[in-house]
Amino acid sequence: MSRTARPVPAADRPSAAEYRIEDLAHASGATVRTIRAYQDRGLLPTPERRGRANVYRETHLARLRQIADLLDRGYTLASIKELLDAWDTGRGLGGVLGLVAEVHGPWTDEQADRITLDELIDAFGGAPDGDAVAEAVELGVLEPIPGKHDEFLVPSPQELAVAVELHAAGVPLIAISGHLRELRGQVEQIASRFLEFTTEHVFARYLGHRPPTDSDAAEAAAMVRRLRPLAQQTVDAELARAMRMFATRHLHHHLGADTPLGTDAPRLAALPVELPPHTIQAVQRLVGVENVSAFITAAAEREVQTRTLDSLAPSNNKRDKVEQNT
Repeated sequence: MSRTARPVPAADRPSAAEYRIEDLAHASGATVRTIRAYQDRGLLPTPERRGRANVYRETHLARLRQIADLLDRGYTLASIKELLDAWDTGRGLGGVLGLVAEVHGPWTDEQADRITLDELIDAFGGAPDGDAVAEAVELGVLEPIPGKHDEFLVPSPQELAVAVELHAAGVPLIAISGHLRELRGQVEQIASRFLEFTTEHVFARYLGHRPPTDSDAAEAAAMVRRLRPLAQQTVDAELARAMRMFATRHLHHHLGADTPLGTDAPRLAALPVELPPHTIQAVQRLVGVENVSAFITAAAEREVQTRTLDSLAPSNNKRDKVEQNT
């Protein structure tokens, strides 16, 4: 429902403070059918009956705009009725609407930006891809701007910048969008769990009444401001820890299990070792010229393993020597 009120010519209604139902629909952007449905559900005050017509006032227009605002914020008609009933009985809605505004406010300091279609094409290699743009719009990475077919709103410039870097690194656009869909589902599970956790341990005390009292709602709004950054801070820290752990494992796997990961590993691996000629000749006679390098490497590794095992069991070695001398 649109909340944009269009002016109604004075000649079309008895006075500035009174509306026929058609006038009210015109001023509020709602349909006549919607207004009657709201009346039936008790969301609108009863209009004044004048002859065969109902007469509505500014309070009805304000109420319709209020309902439209709450619907835009995701509230159901049933929950809106509870809020409005509380207001009508004198409990007030100041704190509740403050809490609503706090929850629906920005959860990040990032500012939205705009990008033209030409800039978008340049950022992704210069080749137009209508399917990729449509996919980005569906995912909410881009939002069309009414009246401008060649310009988009970018709610999260950081998210778009990540996609640009991944594509420049060789990741196909279809893989990027698929990864985003998968990641979004996982992040939504984390967000849902964090909300359940904080509701159980923090916000339950403020939500005992439906709707909450003004004071409880105001306290809950202040708590939202305090706790809002905690989820992102926790995820950032845990993501950094997990990325380091798994990146190290992946690197170790791809380089080979026996390859050391220290910064000096390449230099040490290439360090030449000179052996006496008679040692090399002895090995050649034993295993052949073609197997000299492999034999010396295996012998060195066995020696390292033996010495490592010996260092791990010094007490046993000493006890064996004592027993041999007795």
